[in-house]
Amino acid sequence: MHLKRAFYIGRFQPFHKGHESVITSISKEVDELVIGIGSAQRSHEISNPFTAGERTMMIRHALEDADIQHYALPIDDLQQNAVWVSYVTSRTPPFDIVYSNNPLIIQLFEEAGVEVKQPPIYIRDKYSGTEIRRRMLENEEWHHLVPRAVADVIEEIGGVKRLKNVSGTDCME
Repeated sequence: MHLKRAFYIGRFQPFHKGHESVITSISKEVDELVIGIGSAQRSHEISNPFTAGERTMMIRHALEDADIQHYALPIDDLQQNAVWVSYVTSRTPPFDIVYSNNPLIIQLFEEAGVEVKQPPIYIRDKYSGTEIRRRMLENEEWHHLVPRAVADVIEEIGGVKRLKNVSGTDCME
């Protein structure tokens, strides 16, 4: 029996309810999902405050109670687009289809002969890592934009303080 397995990649800085919605949607079409944690080598930056391990934890805890068969694997940036797809496939279980809305990812996988589908985007202006990080920096409410388990991970690791520190702003509250 051949399982239908898909690949979905994101930076997940942090994992939020938009990601959760897309993953839930994809899971209805496939048996298993390989979740690539992109830019895995990057952390402690304004756009990438969380480590690959922390993002793996966010995803694992957020999807713990969902009936979604998945693997969450770190994928480093390669800076060589011509070989990136083969790099990804060497680091993941085999997959049949890629889900992405990123034009470069779509182009690279289509050039490699892999089927690509674009998942529906879930309220992108509200559910985006950029917006959530902005809210954290501005001391605005952000918890409702991420699954409770993700907020717990961010609190556990001191994620807001780290983001403020790496942004160079005063973290006095």
